[in-house]
Amino acid sequence: MTTGDKNLLARARVATRLPARDLDRARRFYAERLGLRPVDERPGGLLYRCEGAEFVLFRSTGASPGTFTQIAFEVDDIEAVVAELKRRGVVFEEVDVPGFRTRDGIAEIDGNHPGKGARGERGAWFRDSEGNLLGIGERVV
Repeated sequence: MTTGDKNLLARARVATRLPARDLDRARRFYAERLGLRPVDERPGGLLYRCEGAEFVLFRSTGASPGTFTQIAFEVDDIEAVVAELKRRGVVFEEVDVPGFRTRDGIAEIDGNHPGKGARGERGAWFRDSEGNLLGIGERVV
């Protein structure tokens, strides 16, 4: 691949990074609340792997604005996942604005899953210990 290649990033791996002011606190949250353990760690970050995808929590002096979904986990049964996460102490966002409303933490989103053979998505959102906004999604076919 050359720098003149029109598809310069098409074959690149996506590398999601989430800021954490306190890595120990973040590690506990991801382990206790989400059941995730790092597969690798360095003094400045923790690497997590889920079904072939990876994301990193990195030590940062900056804070996440938490105003948009920074990472999402696609699941087959959102109700079961949300119920289990609530049991573990995760607090889900409740939203009630024109055209978008959650019920028991889950929203129905028509037309929100392009290119995956779905007509929409069901979604839920929560914040991690560092203020990052994380999502859970289930395709609606």
